[in-house]
Amino acid sequence: MTVLRVMSDNQCQFGDEVLPCAIGRGGFSADKREGDGATPVGVWPMRRVLYRPDRVSEPKTQMPTAPILASDGWCDDPTHAAYNTAVTLPFAANHEVMWRDDGLYDIVVVLGHNDDPPVPGRGSAIFLHCAKPNFSPTEGCVALAPGDVLRVLAACGPVSAVSVEPPS
Repeated sequence: MTVLRVMSDNQCQFGDEVLPCAIGRGGFSADKREGDGATPVGVWPMRRVLYRPDRVSEPKTQMPTAPILASDGWCDDPTHAAYNTAVTLPFAANHEVMWRDDGLYDIVVVLGHNDDPPVPGRGSAIFLHCAKPNFSPTEGCVALAPGDVLRVLAACGPVSAVSVEPPS
């Protein structure tokens, strides 16, 4: 199994390499809650890869891939039945827009956090995605440089995971 191991708020390990990364503005949390800005501790399977076809080519990976459409969203409203699932916009409940202008979601790996089944309020839209150039904190996701996301994906397959381990 290929594992990306998040070791601190600014480093992760992939094989023998240490890569810069960003985590949530709320640090690490073993008790993830919607809106806390924390990156949840645990081992999260990589479910599938989404990408902006107008900006990047389909990533080379053994994981399932799908293009992001302008009508794609992700429900982050814990009171809605579609909580922590992909939705089609327009969507009345609170949601994230997946077709972003800032490039952060040009490549997105959907992680298996709180998805089997989703528990309202336990966190939604936890992804591995592209980092801002300065690696500033995310809203709870793990973010890598775009080239590093592509290199990680090239080695990943259906049983790959992100392991979030807070510093001891």
